[in-house]
Amino acid sequence: MNQTIREVKSQKKNQKAKTFQKRWCCFHNQNLKIEKKGDFYTVAFPTLEKKIGVPVVVRPYQQTWLDRIIDGTAKQGTATLYKKKKKWYVAIPITFEVKRRKETKVMGIDLGLRYIAVASVGTKSLFFKGNPCAFIRRRYAALRRRLGKAKKLHMIRKIGDKESRWMKDMNHKISRQIVRFALANGVGVIRMEDLAGIWKRAASAKEAGRSLHSWAFHQLQTMIAYKAEMAGIRVEWVNPTYTSQTCRCGHREKANRNGTHFQCQKCGYTIHADLNGAINIAKAISGFAA
Repeated sequence: MNQTIREVKSQKKNQKAKTFQKRWCCFHNQNLKIEKKGDFYTVAFPTLEKKIGVPVVVRPYQQTWLDRIIDGTAKQGTATLYKKKKKWYVAIPITFEVKRRKETKVMGIDLGLRYIAVASVGTKSLFFKGNPCAFIRRRYAALRRRLGKAKKLHMIRKIGDKESRWMKDMNHKISRQIVRFALANGVGVIRMEDLAGIWKRAASAKEAGRSLHSWAFHQLQTMIAYKAEMAGIRVEWVNPTYTSQTCRCGHREKANRNGTHFQCQKCGYTIHADLNGAINIAKAISGFAA
């Protein structure tokens, strides 16, 4: 409990709000212990009366990190016990040493409106279509319009929060699949584009509204980057200029690309436009971002 009191006092020093805010319990690695009994995990921590052990529900990818804490290959930080929507959670930060992969293959990732992400390494590629996600986003937008007409502002905020959580979950799933794809194909470096010009790709505001113009691309890139670095894969950022217009023969022309179709006006080479962009990003044809 002394640890929790110190954490609350530390947080309250910088608190400028005059209203009361909840401060959740914090436990350092000596007070909170993680144990595995069969296929189940428990966390043990002190209370006012005694130390208790509580079973926890974990997802498959979380089990890996809990196992590393237990076997000592990852160091446990100060955990926070908190309540959210009638459920209790424990957040446990960890630190561990990352061994850089020795592989030299480079994978490029192109982000866009019709396809959320396209990854390319060598002759292999991975596509994530945007149509299913765009459909769900249009449904959310239509629901917000109806609620707006009904003056139900609190419901609009609630819908917005739900959509953000759904988008974040989708980005987690996409980023995990991309990093697994990289590991399975011996990738040592992932290259991604600077996002400054991604919004210019929508032909019109109407097209942007129909697709994924407000998709959280920066969030997706951040998730890919930290998951890749945790796996020992280096991440590099490149200038995306002309990556969608340049052919493998070196010819660059705006007419080379028509939607998702790429055909070189000089040599006739054809390929999926976003895949061509991912290949050029892997090559960093326009140099690295400043």
